[in-house]
Amino acid sequence: MKRLLWLMVLCFGLPLVGNAAAPSIQVGAMYEYLEPDQASLLKRVHNRGTATAFVRVMVSEVVYDQDLRAHEHAVDATAEGGDGLVASPARLIIPAQGQQAARLVFLGDRSRERYYRVRFVPVAPKAADEFALTTEEARDYDAQLSAGVNVLAGYGVFVIVHPGSAHYEVRTEHGPDHVVLHNVGNSTAVLDDLRACTAHGRTETCSPAQRVHLLPQRQHRLDQDQGQRYRLQLVEGEHRRPLHLP
Repeated sequence: MKRLLWLMVLCFGLPLVGNAAAPSIQVGAMYEYLEPDQASLLKRVHNRGTATAFVRVMVSEVVYDQDLRAHEHAVDATAEGGDGLVASPARLIIPAQGQQAARLVFLGDRSRERYYRVRFVPVAPKAADEFALTTEEARDYDAQLSAGVNVLAGYGVFVIVHPGSAHYEVRTEHGPDHVVLHNVGNSTAVLDDLRACTAHGRTETCSPAQRVHLLPQRQHRLDQDQGQRYRLQLVEGEHRRPLHLP
């Protein structure tokens, strides 16, 4: 245990854990985007807890079939080269009240849009695993976590990799009691700050804001009551414009 404490103090200037300690990680935005001219992004992970967080970074590709059902396939986050999204490093040691960053790098084919789920999972490390702890250090850490009531909660981040030649085109179709937004481009558009608003004389009330990711070849229907309008910000890559429907 002394070796681990010395390592944490040397690297971070902080003690490893206290009594009944527990890590608590935060990953910020749950959606990230790689624009056509980007090959990587930096994802910062914060530990707001009172114990060091040992975090594994796991990457899986999300593939949609012809029925638009999602299927996940694990990606080797430690691999160099290849075709897909990789995380570096694939393991993070984050001191209490500290932060570390993982770089997400895309390598390979960008002729179409691709989707990935990146999970940041805090774990209780075992001896001789990828965190290089001794049996005594792993046992001591596990014992201090067990001293309190805690859950090692992980978080998943959805990463959208836009194609190299991104084309955005969202069309609207008006019906008698609805509006349908069709994405006929090859890149995901975002319906941001989407609200349904109804006028009451000179005043107007609106529903809470929503955010909808409209994938290529998908559509989103907005049902309308009499006198109801929709307001939103249409985000297409780095461009944003307001829409009022109808």
